Amino acid sequence: MAVVNNGGEDQLIALDAKLNFDDNGLYRQKAIVDLRDLAEEDPKEVEATSHGLNYIALSGNIGCIVNGAGLAMASMDAITLHGGEPANFLDVGGGASPQKVTNACRIVLEDPNVKCILVNIFAGINRCDWIAEGLIQACNNLNIQVPLIVRLAGTNVEEGKKILNESGLKFITAENLDDAAAKAVATAKG
Repeated sequence: MAVVNNGGEDQLIALDAKLNFDDNGLYRQKAIVDLRDLAEEDPKEVEATSHGLNYIALSGNIGCIVNGAGLAMASMDAITLHGGEPANFLDVGGGASPQKVTNACRIVLEDPNVKCILVNIFAGINRCDWIAEGLIQACNNLNIQVPLIVRLAGTNVEEGKKILNESGLKFITAENLDDAAAKAVATAKG
C-alpha cells in the first residue's frame, strides 16, 4: 500500500495483492479460473489439487498424510512436541480411494527431505480398508524406500489393520496419535 498525493488529496493505492477464491464456487467463475497462473504455484500443490488433495509444503523431514485439517494440525503439533518437523500438510479428505492414497504418497515422496511418512487416519467417511489398500498399492507401484508409520482408527479399522498385516510389507503401526508421532520422530532421526 502506498499513499499518493493526487492534487492535494491523499489516496491509498494497492501496489500488490493476493486473492483466494473458494474452490467450491470456481466452476461458476470461468473468468477467474482463466486468470490462474500455475507457474506461480508450487507444482506439488497444483498436482495435489488435480487429485482432490490438499497439500502444503513445509520445511521438515516427516511426511504427513491425514484426513481432515484438524487431524493434520494435531498430527503436526504432535510431531513437533516429540522434537520432529513435518515436511508437509497433506489432507486426503473424505472418501479417499486407494488411487487417491497412492497419489498422496507419490506427492509426499517428491520432497527429497522426507525420511518417513506418518499416515494418520481417523475414518468416518473414509474407510480404513481403502486406506490400507492404497498404502499397499503405493508401496508396490512407487517402490517406497522410506518407512511408513500408520495409525488407523474408525470405519473398518479391523479390516484395514488385517490388510496391512497380511500384505507382507513392513509398516510401523501405531495405536494412537501420540504413539504415531513418537515413532515417526524416532524413525526420522534414524
